[in-house]
Amino acid sequence: MNSGSFVRGKESIIAKASMVFEGNINQSVESLLKTSTLFEPFPEAMIDTAFLDRMHFYLPGWEVPKLRPEFFTDSWGFISDYFAEFLREMRKRNESSCYHKYFKLGRCLNQRDTMAVNKTVSAMCKLLYPDNNYSKEDIEEILNYALEGRRRVKEQLKKLGGMEFYDTMFSYIDLETMEEKFVSVKEQGGGKLIPEGNSSAGTVYAICNSSSMIGVARIECSLNEKGSGKFDVTGLGNSKELKESVKTAQNYFRANAKHISQTISLDQKDYLTHVEDCMGIGIDSSLSLATYVSYISAALGRPLSAQLMVLGSMSIGGTVNKVDDLANALQVCFDAGAKKILLPMSSAADIATVPADLFAKFQISFYSSPEDAAVKALGIE
Repeated sequence: MNSGSFVRGKESIIAKASMVFEGNINQSVESLLKTSTLFEPFPEAMIDTAFLDRMHFYLPGWEVPKLRPEFFTDSWGFISDYFAEFLREMRKRNESSCYHKYFKLGRCLNQRDTMAVNKTVSAMCKLLYPDNNYSKEDIEEILNYALEGRRRVKEQLKKLGGMEFYDTMFSYIDLETMEEKFVSVKEQGGGKLIPEGNSSAGTVYAICNSSSMIGVARIECSLNEKGSGKFDVTGLGNSKELKESVKTAQNYFRANAKHISQTISLDQKDYLTHVEDCMGIGIDSSLSLATYVSYISAALGRPLSAQLMVLGSMSIGGTVNKVDDLANALQVCFDAGAKKILLPMSSAADIATVPADLFAKFQISFYSSPEDAAVKALGIE
């Protein structure tokens, strides 16, 4: 991005003054983000968070069109010697502060993030506006571009390194209006898997795991009003633990549903349930408690509180298990759009592992039993 000689390979462009990687990936970005990271094409020796954190910008190569004849001009242009001399002279200038009179960066950017954004802003400003004749809108466009490129790096580091890189909500503040504007990366679609407003009765969002990855599962239960008490479930795949956890939820629901309400029918209705892996990571964890809450919600025809995520699991006897890796689980909840969290009381001791500003983003409700979880999830007085 800045001037200077550079080497271009399949995966990267490395410049002297700043480091920019062009993402030429070997499969669709949607598939890659579900199963790995955008750094997957790199040699294994390069997958080191300390090295990757020094990357200033990740250019989405999948958005760059392949060269076509119509992209080349038949008009006059700079000869390479002249352009090279221009670049050499421009290296003597530093335009990294060009946005300071209009904007300031949000508090989620650390020193390396700020340095990366400044270098990209400086480079783009010198290339696009070498005479410094630019407007506030011009600089805002460049700042957005720089923040997006660095956040793309940070989002992948978060997958690789966990909570060390959890702060990815990059933003900037307009000094005139003091409005804070957040910058997203397009391929993640804003990350809002949980829609605003109430979902239908029987719909529950929960955390799921596969290997070292944490994702989001959606459980949807509906009733067949003319049934005989059967439980049909789809979407379980080949996960033995997931199948057993759903079976645990069914057995506990049969044995204890009347403790919630005597109106719940166990014999005259069928319960039809679908489990969806929202992030495509492959579910290999227990969704017992979330599935139980889904059955209660469907049986009563009562939806959960809006933008609620249910965390935790339970045994066949109703013992509630705490959440593994609470800090990372809450970060996934936030990225998915959750604003309320239902958390087992046994996880209270792990709150100290969660960054304070992340924990403060949620309305937390604690539960001590599966029945307590269902009552609080549905807002039953």
